[in-house]
Amino acid sequence: MTRFALTGWPFLLLLLLIPAGWLLMRSNRVRLPYPDVKRLIGERRRPRFWWLAPSALRSGSLALVAIALVHPVRVWEKVESEREGVAIVLAVDISSSMLAEDFRPDNRIEVAKREVVRFVEGRESDWIGLVAFAGEALTMVPGTLDHAVVEAAVERLEAGQLRDGTAIGVALATAANRLRDLEPESRIVVLLTDGDNNSGGISPEEATAAAASLGIRVYTIGVGRDGVAPVPVAKTAFGYQYANIRVHVNDELLDQMATQTGGLYFRATDPEGLTRIYERINELETTPLKEVRTEERVGLRRELLLAALGLLLLELLAGATRARRVWA
Repeated sequence: MTRFALTGWPFLLLLLLIPAGWLLMRSNRVRLPYPDVKRLIGERRRPRFWWLAPSALRSGSLALVAIALVHPVRVWEKVESEREGVAIVLAVDISSSMLAEDFRPDNRIEVAKREVVRFVEGRESDWIGLVAFAGEALTMVPGTLDHAVVEAAVERLEAGQLRDGTAIGVALATAANRLRDLEPESRIVVLLTDGDNNSGGISPEEATAAAASLGIRVYTIGVGRDGVAPVPVAKTAFGYQYANIRVHVNDELLDQMATQTGGLYFRATDPEGLTRIYERINELETTPLKEVRTEERVGLRRELLLAALGLLLLELLAGATRARRVWA
C-alpha cells in the first residue's frame, strides 16, 4: 500500500498566494490606447495562452517550491502475515489389537492412518513428529516442517513392526521428549490407542506428570467399540486367523492423562467418529497469525525542486521567444 505523508503541511497555505498574484496582475494590467490592436501586433496573432505561458510556468514553479517546503514523503507499507506454527507429535498405536475389524470395511489401524494423514494435511505451518508404539515406542519422524515425510511414514505403519503390547507411558514419554527443547508456545501430543497400558518401564502417570511439567498438552483418543471384536490371533500363508475377543479401552486412564495436561480425551467407536475427533483437535489447536508491518519512506523534496527549476527555465525560454519588436 502506498500513501503520502506531509510533515510541514502549513506551508501549503503559500499556495493561496498564487491566485492572489494572478488577480493583482490582472487589476494592474496596462491597456494601450490603440484603436486597432492589429496594427500593433500585425494581422497574425498568437493564441492568448502563449502570452499566459510564462506566468503559468512561474506559478507552477512557485507551487512546487511550496509543496517541497511541506517535505512530502512517499510511504510504501507492506503487511505480511506469518503463522506461528504449533509443535505436534503424533503417537499412534500399532499393536496387534489395532487389526480388529470393528471399523469395517477397514481395520482400526487403516482408519487411523487415513485420519492422521488428513490431519497432517490440514496443519500447513506446524512442526510435526511421529511416534509409533506397541510394547515399545519408536520415533518414526523426529519432527519436521516437510509434511510429505510425515505422511509417507504414516502410510508405512503396520502392526507387527514392534514387539507386541501397549506401552502408553513409554509412548507419551518418547513424544514429550521430542518436544521438550522446542520454543513454540503451543506444544501438543496426540496419542491414539485402542487398549490399556500393559508394557514398558514408564507408567502413564509418570509420563503425564513429566509432560505437564513441560507445559505439553496431551490429547488422547481411544478407538474401538467395547465388547467383542474380531482380532487376528495367528498369521498363516493364507492370511490372518481371527477370533472374537473382548477388547477394552481404559477410558479413565486416557481421560486422566488428557485432563492433567490441559488437553481432552475423545472416544471413537466408528470411522466417522474418528474423523470428527481429529477435526475437533484441529479447531482447538489453531495456528496463531502474526502480522509483520514494514515501511519504506522516500522523500520527494529533491524531485519537486528539480521540477520547479525546470519550469523556471521553461518560463525564461517562453519569455525569450515571446519578445517581439514593434516598428514605428
